[in-house]
Amino acid sequence: MGAMHHHDGGTSLPGTSLTALLLFSLAGGTYLLAARQARRRNRARGWSSWRTMSFLTGLGLLAVGLLPPLGSAAHTDFRGHMAQHMLIGMYAPLALVLAAPVTLLLRTLPASTARQVTAVLHSRPARGATHPATALALSTGSLGVLYFTPLYNTASSHPMGHWLMHVHFLASGCLFAHVIAGPDPAPARPTVRARLVYLGVAIAAHALIAQAVYGGFFVDIRAPIDQVQQAAEIMYYGGDIAELLLAGALVATWRPERRTKAVMMPPAPGAGAAPAPR
Repeated sequence: MGAMHHHDGGTSLPGTSLTALLLFSLAGGTYLLAARQARRRNRARGWSSWRTMSFLTGLGLLAVGLLPPLGSAAHTDFRGHMAQHMLIGMYAPLALVLAAPVTLLLRTLPASTARQVTAVLHSRPARGATHPATALALSTGSLGVLYFTPLYNTASSHPMGHWLMHVHFLASGCLFAHVIAGPDPAPARPTVRARLVYLGVAIAAHALIAQAVYGGFFVDIRAPIDQVQQAAEIMYYGGDIAELLLAGALVATWRPERRTKAVMMPPAPGAGAAPAPR
């Protein structure tokens, strides 16, 4: 561990911040228009205002993580990077996924196009990508590769490397939140009990990585020790809160299986009875 890389790229540039704001505005406006169209098409079902609020909240969390002052601090302070990682990779994905954007898309597309999207969601590659083991490896497992190899130092030394980390954090975080507790259709999603097991593994692995970073075990991060340790605390406690929220969302989807037992009814009066065995 040593001095952290400095550069002038990323969201510290006014032009980049403006671009990010335009993208957030475009995404929010598109979602609002789609929700309005869904209400017009089916007034009985409509579209939940809670889902809309969840999507806008997710965009707000992304804005806090990517724009100054946090977006700028993340390039020079490892604590800023870790806070950014929590927002982009854990908190914003949960809010965005709970907004059910795929369901909204299917409700607003023409029927023929919606069927094509549904066929893609049922395809073998989609099933493999949305398997909990895949999502766990891409989200939590990739943290070990990032912080215990030279990958973080290499990526953080270039503006494009920062943006690639952002994209990975967001995409893998959305994938894991979708697999565990997403309301959107997922044909290969396992039972609630199985998802709880995968979430438990993610919680344990996340805590172990945070503790290893704090203790400096196998860590390859060029930053002052105090920054690394404080960032590890952000990762540990911030990750716990995010995973508790994800667990709450998962429990909210719990639908106990109804098991009906066959009841032996006595024969009706006058009905023919089977002859007694001799």
